[in-house]
Amino acid sequence: MKSKIVVACALGFVFAAAASAQNKISGTVSCGAPDPAYSVEAGDRPGHTLSLTKSSCTWSTPMQIEGEKTKEGSDVTSGDASGEKSRSIGYHVSTMTNGDKIFVHYTGTDVMSKDGKPVSTSGTWSFSGGTGKLKVIAGKGTYKGKADGGNMPVEVEGEYTLPAKK
Repeated sequence: MKSKIVVACALGFVFAAAASAQNKISGTVSCGAPDPAYSVEAGDRPGHTLSLTKSSCTWSTPMQIEGEKTKEGSDVTSGDASGEKSRSIGYHVSTMTNGDKIFVHYTGTDVMSKDGKPVSTSGTWSFSGGTGKLKVIAGKGTYKGKADGGNMPVEVEGEYTLPAKK
């Protein structure tokens, strides 16, 4: 009897691990010029500014989650810039091909040229929720991008989990 309980528990752990397995994801997203874009001098030292922006985004290489692909999205970002570096905190919302949405929180560092143009961005992100079958998505990852003319494609990598289907 004791061996049946041990086997049943072992199988339970195997199925639980499979149900919460990490799924790798990646994609490339580009966001357009911010609109609106607000920037205010902090006043404590020259060149120290705080900003708030919103940008529309498109996925040139969509992420695929549970058979659906990311289509378009938007970023809302607050920044704290001094000199050529800015710390950013923001939220991204993407719509999937079936209409579900994913919500992402991100933090990172942006590098600007001396004339204020974006050079690169990098940071970390995590899912903060979603809609439909992605309502309870969990996961995290990294992002990095480098300016390419007037565009900054951002490569996104990470993992996600969803509860097992009943």
